[in-house]
Amino acid sequence: MSMLKITIDGKETEVPQGSMILDAANKMNVDVPTLCFLKMEELAVNNMAASCRLCVVEVEGRKNLAPACATPVADGMVVKTNTMRVLNARKNVLELLLSDHPKDCLVCSKSGECELQDIAEKFAMREVAYEGVMSTYRKDISPSIIRDMDKCIMCRRCETMCNEVQTCGVLSGVNRGFNAVVAPAFEMNLEDSVCTFCGQCAAVCPVGALVERDHTWEVVNAIADPDKVTVVQTAPAVRAALGEEFGFEPGTSVTGKMAAALRRIGFDHVFDTDFAADLTIMEEGSEFLDRLTRFLDGDKTVKLPILTSCCPAWVKFFEHQFPDLIDIPSSAKSPQQMFGSIAKSFYADVLGIPREKMVVVSIMPCLAKKYECDRPEFRVNGNPDVDFSITTRELARLIKRMNIDFASLPDEDFDAPLGESTGAAPIFGATGGVIEAALRTAYELATGETLTNVNFEAVRGMEGIRAAKVQVGPHTLNIGIAHELGNARKLLEDIKSGKSEFHAIEIMSCPGGCIGGAGQPYHHGDVELLKKRTKALYTEDAGKTLRKSHENPYIISLYEKYLGKPLSEKAHHLLHTHYFKRTKY
Repeated sequence: MSMLKITIDGKETEVPQGSMILDAANKMNVDVPTLCFLKMEELAVNNMAASCRLCVVEVEGRKNLAPACATPVADGMVVKTNTMRVLNARKNVLELLLSDHPKDCLVCSKSGECELQDIAEKFAMREVAYEGVMSTYRKDISPSIIRDMDKCIMCRRCETMCNEVQTCGVLSGVNRGFNAVVAPAFEMNLEDSVCTFCGQCAAVCPVGALVERDHTWEVVNAIADPDKVTVVQTAPAVRAALGEEFGFEPGTSVTGKMAAALRRIGFDHVFDTDFAADLTIMEEGSEFLDRLTRFLDGDKTVKLPILTSCCPAWVKFFEHQFPDLIDIPSSAKSPQQMFGSIAKSFYADVLGIPREKMVVVSIMPCLAKKYECDRPEFRVNGNPDVDFSITTRELARLIKRMNIDFASLPDEDFDAPLGESTGAAPIFGATGGVIEAALRTAYELATGETLTNVNFEAVRGMEGIRAAKVQVGPHTLNIGIAHELGNARKLLEDIKSGKSEFHAIEIMSCPGGCIGGAGQPYHHGDVELLKKRTKALYTEDAGKTLRKSHENPYIISLYEKYLGKPLSEKAHHLLHTHYFKRTKY
């Protein structure tokens, strides 16, 4: 690839042909403000909408100002980013944006994380230059996401993420001029659309137009209620990112401090979703082995490849987009829902209380988990298996609200029995981790041999779609892995067309898997940060004495005393679910 010379603010550099001025500026650490620009090279995002015009620069020989994000570099180009003309243009853009933006920063959930707020502070905007009629829209509150389009700046990042990366096709610009807004078709509610609630739109929204629905005060009220027994579970990916909210280096696992913080918040029982991840492997792995064995024996009715079912955004995606493939995914519930079901049946019996007295709270890296625990099939006589799901960011805010000095907390263990897990559980939080955990157990159950090397390196990585061949006894298994729903779509279309030769496919809707979930501390497309979070999970895996789900003594005991065996009638009743064919529009 040929290199092009460019001079920015008197300094010269070289960039590859096809680069934009903004790429060159970033390489030189020249700060050019942006709001609409969204670029995550390894995650297949490169949005050059050039709609906000904050990144305009002067280019020698060009009369008008050029948007740095969408102007290709030419050899010998001379650019100035700091002239009076440029600064005044940016100031005017900011003033116009602020003139049609609510001034409720004190109560906005994005305050402190708002990119518009940051740029306004940098430009010392101390008054609103233009006053007049402001655009107003109704607020859309779904189980997971709140849409407050009064705050929308029409940067269109959410469209790029929803349509090009996730391929859900939910959001687009509707209406014209002053009435223009980003919304689902016919301005319907998100809950009535094909939205999967993956939340990646909210993750890239630079302002407070798209945010998670906060449930922390409901959790506080449950903890304060003397008639309730509060149980908390924590997802694998949370421990790899929570520390970032308290100044820890990315990739620092804070499992012990997290458990200690949850006790100090006041939960009665502090458990780990990792326990349910091991339980998921027992059910999902057994289901896979059953299907595979029957398939190899010539049973033509067997549906392969089996698809993992841990991710609720992915589940809703195939319900809407591929209803004809609804019998292919595993029927196993997600770890969140398995935990809630076991907590409100087995553990409620242990405590001698009715399920209605127990409040189960999950700490998740995900916005779709809020929607998942609200699905009606996960209720018993109207009582949900999981009452509230809060994100990693919500937990961090709750810890800070309660004046807990997180950094100085001692490392504490989770409570038994629903807090014990093997090394196969934490890797659920990374793309490829679920299928690797399943392979560790499936290998030993299928062959009766001890698996000495439990690291299936072939299924790891950050490529959007990966394929691996894994030897299990005399059989070579073809394994597929995808993260981000656009990549999932490609694999499902291959299945529909008969091109797929995979026996099992793991799919996660978020970049890098749960470690890049929309409820995590914002990663802003930093792939290296996601890799550090992933490494933290695999380090935790490597530090465990037991690294295969079927070796967890508490899982073994649960089957012996309560469930019987994997895929038993009771296990099916408590740990498996069914899916619904939903319309595409």
